[in-house]
Amino acid sequence: MDVEPNDLLLFARIVEAGSFSMAAQRLDLPKSTVSRRIALLEASVGERLLQRTTRRLMLTEFGTSLLEHARKVAEEVEAAGALAQHRQAEPSGRLRVSVPNDFANIGMTELIPRFCERYPAVSLELDLSPRRVDLVAENFDVAIRMGDLPEDSTLAARRIAVERFGLYAAPRYIARRGLPEQPDDLLAHDLLCILSRSGGPMPWVLTRGKVKWERALPARLTANSPELLARMARGGAGIAASSDLFVADYVKKGELVRVLPEWELPTATGWAVFPGRRLMPAKTRVFLDMLEEMFCKDREKDA
Repeated sequence: MDVEPNDLLLFARIVEAGSFSMAAQRLDLPKSTVSRRIALLEASVGERLLQRTTRRLMLTEFGTSLLEHARKVAEEVEAAGALAQHRQAEPSGRLRVSVPNDFANIGMTELIPRFCERYPAVSLELDLSPRRVDLVAENFDVAIRMGDLPEDSTLAARRIAVERFGLYAAPRYIARRGLPEQPDDLLAHDLLCILSRSGGPMPWVLTRGKVKWERALPARLTANSPELLARMARGGAGIAASSDLFVADYVKKGELVRVLPEWELPTATGWAVFPGRRLMPAKTRVFLDMLEEMFCKDREKDA
């Protein structure tokens, strides 16, 4: 049995209008066309759907059952139309974004001016505080978050970056303290570590092939700013575990060098998190598209 979706849509419109004549008028179709297509639909399903009298239109028992499916088709058609119209609208309004301070200062210095130039009707509000905001309760449009995400049915996420990490130190620190040759040698050095959410230094987990090294760290300095730790390492304060994002310029200038380069640290995924609405505001959509565009382009350069 072949049922034409457009005829289901027409069936729903007739019931909604209350008559063939009114449905034909609303849809700008000849009444004869409306009658013919409903007759074809009834022939396809093998049963009458409507009982027509001079005064009213009544659904048959089977017609009542089929109407639920016909209405779903109508809803989907309306949703598709609304989505198309929504995407064509010029992005405008206030866009509230929560982003870690370090990430904003290093990773988004090109993106923000370009976004403002491309979408002049959107005003950006950036919250650079380290706290994890409640997007829905605090009315944020987007939050940039690193690492694993908790389960939350009210939110959706788009991956924008995968950050690689390594150990780095300044040449003058290495000249003064020597170069570690194996992970255990790190315990005798000044280590600059990320402050964990629970307090204390975040552990370093190093892998080389199938070999894994993990120890409690005697941190000389802990901070909740990866960019600050990279700058402290550049100044000769010790060895820091840092993302490529924060050390790339220092490495190019010879101000930082990789320590234990054959050992890998876990990568961290950067996410753009946003309320899981069916229709995403145009201002949010274009911001997410630009984030993905810029960070994907950077990954292609590094590949």
